[in-house]
Amino acid sequence: MISEDGEQLGIKPTSEALQIAYDAGLDLVEVAPQADPPVCRIMDYGKFKYEQTQKAKKARKHAATTIIKEMKLRPKIDSHDFDVKKKHVVRFLEGGAKVKVTIMFRGREMAHTDLGRKLLDRVADDLKDMAKIEAYPKLDGRNMIMVLAPLFKPPVSEDSEE
Repeated sequence: MISEDGEQLGIKPTSEALQIAYDAGLDLVEVAPQADPPVCRIMDYGKFKYEQTQKAKKARKHAATTIIKEMKLRPKIDSHDFDVKKKHVVRFLEGGAKVKVTIMFRGREMAHTDLGRKLLDRVADDLKDMAKIEAYPKLDGRNMIMVLAPLFKPPVSEDSEE
């Protein structure tokens, strides 16, 4: 049995341990039931549960969330259109988001998936100084998909803690 201060009170019968906890106005909580004898602690269980939920909330708040943006292309894209789409991908990467580049094939274009692969290689080559390939190009049905991740960490905005 462990007191609310953290000091060990030794082995006590259950009824005596419950009486000590009741006299202190606290709860008797079984901490390690598999131990022989089981370990119990005197604590305010409501306060303990509240602190646990607050820790979990804080952990979720400070967890890094990854954003995945998608850019869809066609294999017969014009060079100007390609440049415009590439600028969008650059903007997404600078914002710290991962980018899923998708080449959509229709009809007979499926016979020329090598054109889509060349297009994805071109995107990766043009952006090699600011992005790394996280998922290499692979054919998924009628789409060829590649995922790019930014090389740098996005700047973290300082939120005022309350």
